[in-house]
Amino acid sequence: MATSSSPPPPPDPSTDADRLRHLLFLSRDVSSHQQPSPPSSSPLCVNPNFSSVPRNVKQLSLLFEELLLAVRDDDDRCVDFALPRLASLCFREILLVLHRLKAHFDHCSARSRAFVLFRAEPLAAEIHEQVVDLATFLDILPVAELRIPEDVRDHVRLLLRQLRRSSPAVDPAALSLRRDILELIALVESGTVPDHAALQGIFRRLGIDDSWNCRHEIDSLERDIADGAAADRWLPAMVALASILRYARYVLFGASTPRLDTSAGADGRKSPFSEAEDLAVPADFRCPISLDLMRDPVVVATGQTYDRDSIVQWIGSGHATCPKSGQALAHLELVPNRALKNLISCWCRDNNLPFDGADATSNKQADADNATTAAANKAALEAARMTASFLVEELAAAPCTEAAHRVVHELRLLAKHGSDNRAFVAEAGAIPLLLPLLRSDDAELQVSAVTALLNLSILEANKRLIMHADGAVDGIVHVLAEGAKWRAKENAAATVLSLSYIHSYRRRLARHPRVVEVLLQMARHGPASSKKDAMAAILSLAGDRENTGRLVEGGVVGAALEAVGEPEVAEEAAAVVAALARRGGAEAVAKAEGAVARLVGLLRRGSDWARENAAAALVAVCRRPESGVVAELAAVPGIEWVIWELMGAGTERARRKAAALSRICRQWAAAVEAERTARLSAISITTSSTTVA
Repeated sequence: MATSSSPPPPPDPSTDADRLRHLLFLSRDVSSHQQPSPPSSSPLCVNPNFSSVPRNVKQLSLLFEELLLAVRDDDDRCVDFALPRLASLCFREILLVLHRLKAHFDHCSARSRAFVLFRAEPLAAEIHEQVVDLATFLDILPVAELRIPEDVRDHVRLLLRQLRRSSPAVDPAALSLRRDILELIALVESGTVPDHAALQGIFRRLGIDDSWNCRHEIDSLERDIADGAAADRWLPAMVALASILRYARYVLFGASTPRLDTSAGADGRKSPFSEAEDLAVPADFRCPISLDLMRDPVVVATGQTYDRDSIVQWIGSGHATCPKSGQALAHLELVPNRALKNLISCWCRDNNLPFDGADATSNKQADADNATTAAANKAALEAARMTASFLVEELAAAPCTEAAHRVVHELRLLAKHGSDNRAFVAEAGAIPLLLPLLRSDDAELQVSAVTALLNLSILEANKRLIMHADGAVDGIVHVLAEGAKWRAKENAAATVLSLSYIHSYRRRLARHPRVVEVLLQMARHGPASSKKDAMAAILSLAGDRENTGRLVEGGVVGAALEAVGEPEVAEEAAAVVAALARRGGAEAVAKAEGAVARLVGLLRRGSDWARENAAAALVAVCRRPESGVVAELAAVPGIEWVIWELMGAGTERARRKAAALSRICRQWAAAVEAERTARLSAISITTSSTTVA
């Protein structure tokens, strides 16, 4: 029977001796799938064949050993020989059966226990078919013609009788366990909190008896769901069970102890090998809105890239601006960023992560169906709600800093993925409990608390809860100013950025007496990653004209111009200068020392986005004739070529700004020439009058 797990037929060995050696190796490989001890670490047994077939194949390997021993010479070397034709044909077919059995067992071992349990019938039928085939070929094998002892022939006949007793029936214990799990799912779906002892009994029968096994099962089950392995009638149950397992991990085994964050060195820089849950995802692979790994990156009119779901939700809520740059969107067309998508796909493959961002319409529809199933799965939602409530209750009752750190770490992980989780954690009352921890003397607890708050702030409804909570902004400012680790400060700056996506909160944050001050300190004195986060937050604040005066008074223009010379943060810094110049700060930019030289330097050597913003800033400043910037710009050697090159090779916006800059320079040059001509004419007239007199 052809199955999805069946491998392509292996190349047939060239000689009978080679085939026997291959059969011996493969039979030993298949027999290694016997259940190890303890039982909790073994694959779930849903059919007696799952355990009996490896034992039978191990017995079959004795036949191959005897045949190979019989054809060795005096020097114990295997010589070429020829088996009877019928035996050779039987061994060729047995080789194919063993390959299929190996693929079947490997497939089941790579899947979650729940996958094996829910698909018990087809998996049992598949392995039974292979056993029947194996029995058939052993039945017609001419054992009497083989050069093997009589006791080995008897052993083969006994093995044949054992194989003939194979049945496709599923173990009744497995079926009973599946019924109990489905009843558990129905109980959770009704909103009833399951009894802890009953929960523990079910998961012990599933082979899950500690936190590590539970975490492993959750990861395996989520991979099965993500890669479509469970795209059948059992998918809703598997989605629900994944959420129930997460709840059970906390309730039965307790919150895990987070590893100490040793990722930051003496200079405060983060190692790419930080905590597993922060798997060094490149910043360019994260959506600026959700901060999650992008699955379907698209480019908006301003040239910025976002995950499709996030930007569609942003636009659908009534926004007509680019969330990152604050520019008005000339149109709402979303262009797929296929190059970035391919890079993300390769990165996911290299890190053994599922990536469900296929372009095919059928795959998109399947992804949409899976997402809809997960979102509409009431049992999964109720389990997530129970998990959030349990963790928040544990945090409220935490007797010590260590216990609080464990719970906050789990809340942080829970809020990292999914809008529903973020909503449930906030509804359970986590935000007021997290805020005091921002001032904790324990550095790791402070990092976890501010990161959990950041993850919660991604949900728009939670932004309001945070901004209206007593002491929330002051707590975030405290971390920005006095955070024990740069990582805490960076996540606090990212929280400011997330909250400032709401226009009214953008103004409120800028009005705080210390927000701009501490962000500037971070932008000036922090490591590169901290400067980038601080500049991104300042850029968001600069998206509102009302904030321009406060930012200028706070010294943002000078700090941003200094930062444009640093490659790691040049893009954000240039965007800040352009935003301020465009919204009333052009005079401050014009008066800043070295502004023109720094911006022209970006025009020459910056990235596409940096060059675009440098050109926009120069246009805004040069449109103020009293500033004298045009004359300074025109005096820069080779500026005409720089502008011309940007007009031909820049982004669409950069080309428009370069064209405007070129017109301003030409108009200025024409005005200067006209003034010079008028002056020369006046001098000529004066000279002529003097001569006549």
